[in-house]
Amino acid sequence: MPRRPIVFVHGTRTSSAIWRRQVDALERSGHPTVALDLPGHGRRMHERFSLEGALTAIDEAVDACTEAPLLVGLSLGGYTSLAYARRHEAKIAGVVLAGCSTEIKGKPLGAYRRAAAAVTSALRVGGHNWSVVTDMLAALEGYSPLADLRRTAVPVWLVNGSRDPLRMDERRYVEARPGTRLTVVPRAGHDVNAHAPVAFNRVLLDALQELRQRGGLAIA
Repeated sequence: MPRRPIVFVHGTRTSSAIWRRQVDALERSGHPTVALDLPGHGRRMHERFSLEGALTAIDEAVDACTEAPLLVGLSLGGYTSLAYARRHEAKIAGVVLAGCSTEIKGKPLGAYRRAAAAVTSALRVGGHNWSVVTDMLAALEGYSPLADLRRTAVPVWLVNGSRDPLRMDERRYVEARPGTRLTVVPRAGHDVNAHAPVAFNRVLLDALQELRQRGGLAIA
């Protein structure tokens, strides 16, 4: 029986490489995976980042799947995945949002800069070009993830490290959309998928199992 595919979307100044442990684990379980590079990152480093460019990249990855995938995003990838879910909810089965539980509209993004720098340093990906951060800040200016979350119809899972500076609004996220599941991973930081890969992968497998139990298109 075919297994549901998963599309992974990385954060600022990293690349698809951050998902290696998730890709390995999920593919061992029989799930096809797509870990994409956003504009301005990885194989697309030569491009400028924009929200529309990010949504197009996600859409291309989703369209490459044989079934509606589970969409998984970390940090910037979480914000762009949520924006995609709101606009194209018929094309995905659900969305897992990690490290992006802060309402960024009207708030300083210094914590976002620090978190992105920490991930880059720890994983040694993303290079030294900070212009993509400027592009990201411009692209997300005025964006309200809570507004999109309130109008999103697909199932939503939140995953945050307990030490993540970008989890300050996680309770508001849960309240914004009834049924949203929240997992806080002890001792993990912003890059929760790398700090606690076993716990993070468990959330993904549980989400896939729940989608299977829902029936319909859910093939987990």
